[in-house]
Amino acid sequence: MRIVLVGPPGAGKGTQAQYIAKHFSVPHVSTGDLFRGNIDRETDLGKQVKGLLSAGELVPDEITNAMVENRLAEEDARGGFLLDGFPRNLGQADWLGDLLAGQGTALDVVVELQVPQEEIVKRLSGRRTCRSCGEAAHVVFNPPKTPGVCDNCGGELYQRDDDREDKVQRRLEVYAEQTAPIVGYYREKGLLVEVPATGEVEAVTQRALAAIKDRAGN
Repeated sequence: MRIVLVGPPGAGKGTQAQYIAKHFSVPHVSTGDLFRGNIDRETDLGKQVKGLLSAGELVPDEITNAMVENRLAEEDARGGFLLDGFPRNLGQADWLGDLLAGQGTALDVVVELQVPQEEIVKRLSGRRTCRSCGEAAHVVFNPPKTPGVCDNCGGELYQRDDDREDKVQRRLEVYAEQTAPIVGYYREKGLLVEVPATGEVEAVTQRALAAIKDRAGN
C-alpha cells in the first residue's frame, strides 16, 4: 500500500500516520524525521539542510526530493509506505508521480484529514510545553492539575511562539497557498479520500482505514 497523508497543521497527521502505517505494515516516512536523521548522521544532504535551516532559509525541493527518493529505495519501503509531510506542493507531487512511474508503481490513495479552521486554532493555540522536561499539555483538551505547572516535573508551562494564535493563522495561510492545491491535484487523479478528523483519535483512525480500504478495493 502506497499512501500519502495530507492535512493542515493541527490535523493530527503524525498520530494518524503511525496508526495507519502500523495497520498496513508499511514504514511511516516523515520529512521531519528524514531531515533530523540526515542531520544526525551528517550525510551530505543533512549538512546542506543544517546549513540552510541555520541561516533561516527554506530547504529547496531538490534536496527534500533526494531524501525521499533515498528513503523509498530502502528495503522496508519497496512494498509500500506512508508519506507524511510530502509532497508539500505541486512540483513535489509531479516529481513523486514520475519517480513511482519509473519504478512501475503508483500511489494507491491520498488521505486528506479535514478539520474546521476554528478547531485547528483551538487545538494549536491551546498547546503548552514544559520548559524543563518538554512534556506537552493543553489548556482545553489536557489541562494540567495546576494552571501553568507541568504535571510531570513541576516545571513552568509556556506557549511556544509557533502556537500563538497569529502564528497559527499564518501557518494556515501558508498551507492554503502551498499545500492545499495538491488536494485538487489528487482529486482530479481519482486518488483522494476525505476523512473528517474531529473527535476521538481512534474514531478518526477507523474512518481513515475504512476510506483507504474502500478506495483501494481491499
